[in-house]
Amino acid sequence: MFFGTRQDERTSFNLLDRFVDAGGTMIDTANCYCFWEGPIGTGGASERVIGAWLAARPGMRDRVFISTKVGAEPTAAGQWPRHREGLSADTIRSGCQTSLRRLRTDHIDLYWAHMEDRSVPLVETVGALAGLVEAGSVLQLGASNHPVWRVEQARRLAAAADGRAAYRALQLHHTYLSARPDIRLDPNHRFGTATDETLDYAATEGLALWAYRTLLSGAYTRADRPLPDSYDHPGTARRLAALDDVAGEIGVSRNQVVLAWLTGGRPAVTPIVGVSSPDQLDEAIAGVSLRLTDAQRDRLDAAG
Repeated sequence: MFFGTRQDERTSFNLLDRFVDAGGTMIDTANCYCFWEGPIGTGGASERVIGAWLAARPGMRDRVFISTKVGAEPTAAGQWPRHREGLSADTIRSGCQTSLRRLRTDHIDLYWAHMEDRSVPLVETVGALAGLVEAGSVLQLGASNHPVWRVEQARRLAAAADGRAAYRALQLHHTYLSARPDIRLDPNHRFGTATDETLDYAATEGLALWAYRTLLSGAYTRADRPLPDSYDHPGTARRLAALDDVAGEIGVSRNQVVLAWLTGGRPAVTPIVGVSSPDQLDEAIAGVSLRLTDAQRDRLDAAG
């Protein structure tokens, strides 16, 4: 997210190199990253840095899976999310071409509709996204921060249109702790958190689930990063106690147990982890490589 803004190109390149050297393959970004950090208030910095890195590493494009997003880029400084690009057919097509140029690639492996847009007929959005797949510019489609019913409606529209390409993945906030449903984690992402219904839908329909903010911006392990108010309830203490119990038993960090819990569940989750240092990256790699026993997973699941 912060490549090209908080993290300069050299730091970003080093992290990306270390990531692939450790066996990492999946890189997630968005056309709007990171508009709130840049000097001119617009996105594109992350895509440009990733594109420069790919260009500087011959053969690297064949080794990595690139996902990016369209729909949330602001159209006026200081007016987000009220004024954002949305998901019209023209925006989707032009956004894809811009992302391809920034990323210096001829295709995007997974293209996300970043935030839903009810000002545009859903059939228009579905058709434009499917058209990118048919043109070969995009290989797969996903929906980020969408309610389940809208995802299902879009998938049905695609199926009814002679089986055109449809959403195959969801991207939402998901972590081990459970937030109170009456307090939104982020008011700008009304449908941005995975619920039991979301998890059941993904598992039943065979959709991939990508989870962001999995480590709660460091709150699991850092005293200077308190948990958001939405986690202020008795279940949190019980979940943290179970997390500490399993982490102590294995001799790893809370973060690593959280990542292991996510990747080994049903549905299996692809955790998105934003790192700013080699130590954070190494911890995350170790976490997704960790396998919990059935007994450990049962203890974690039963808490709360």
